Amino acid sequence: MTSPQLPAVVEPATLTAALRKAGALDAGAVREVKVLHERDTLVSHITRLGLRYVGESTGAPQTLILKTPHANFAKTLAHGGRHEVAFYAKLAPKMPSGLVPRCFDGRFDEESPSWHLLLEDLTDSHEIATQWPLPPSREQAIAIVTTLASWHAAWWDHPSLGDTVGTWVSAEDSAQHMETFAGHYDRFADLLGDRLSEERRILYRRLIDQSARLSERYHSRRHLSITHGDAHTWNFLLPRAGVVDTVRIFDFDQWRINVPPTDLAYMMAMQWYPAQRQALERQLLNHYHETLLAHGVVGYTRGALDQDYRRSVLWHITKPVWQWSLNIPPLIWWNNLERVMMAVEDLGCEELL
Repeated sequence: MTSPQLPAVVEPATLTAALRKAGALDAGAVREVKVLHERDTLVSHITRLGLRYVGESTGAPQTLILKTPHANFAKTLAHGGRHEVAFYAKLAPKMPSGLVPRCFDGRFDEESPSWHLLLEDLTDSHEIATQWPLPPSREQAIAIVTTLASWHAAWWDHPSLGDTVGTWVSAEDSAQHMETFAGHYDRFADLLGDRLSEERRILYRRLIDQSARLSERYHSRRHLSITHGDAHTWNFLLPRAGVVDTVRIFDFDQWRINVPPTDLAYMMAMQWYPAQRQALERQLLNHYHETLLAHGVVGYTRGALDQDYRRSVLWHITKPVWQWSLNIPPLIWWNNLERVMMAVEDLGCEELL
């Protein structure tokens, strides 16, 4: 028996086949699926499912997370869901355990914007550090950065990058990307009028003009990894009090090959106001670098990390414009704009231009 609002992917027989293929169910079978909770995120719909079995089901999951497209963004952001399905199919099986939730099934439809993921339910053992937009504590931030560095280290200059894992962006494609951005920026600046200062307008124009030179760091294809692309602290699940386990990263619809500290810059410079960022930034960068070294990354100096971090902060002034172009609410992009601009000033990122 299945709740009528559920898609066919969680019909008992289909779900039984998926769990058996994933090695999570042996002789038993799914008898009943119930919806325990539902919620929408900005781009997806999350359903917590309760499962009942018939026959031997020792070790089989009693609950699952079903992730499907948000009804309002099914067509416009379908590529994001497909990208996340690809992550769990191609990358997750090759990574160290304990970094991401286990995926039991993931598929997308070539002929429509539909896709789904059936993921390990960590609700009882893990939780998000804080309610958005509250920043994490120092201890929470250290735990999050430890996991992020471990993940980056796992793919650091990996021979599969650009071959079977991700794709390289050519210099020509980068130039086209910035040309598209420039068009969005012009409309963005017109919309804001005098709410975008002349100093910030000059900064944007200089970044656009010098984007090819700044992109040389990426095109060197050295000291690169798989980046999350949306690594704010609310995309990490921390063990609940009394639970001995690792931090998990989730929401991989924007992963790509990139300069690894771009995730750190997004987390701190884009999401945190100056007082919190200034209190934690140096310690977290030090800890990130130490964790990379502990996981075998060689030849990447602490000074190189600082340069990459500052350059990434500068690049992130483009993020609010892209968010605006996708009709993300001003509550998000306006605050991101203010925070990242303050970080650019604090860190002297304009010197890079």
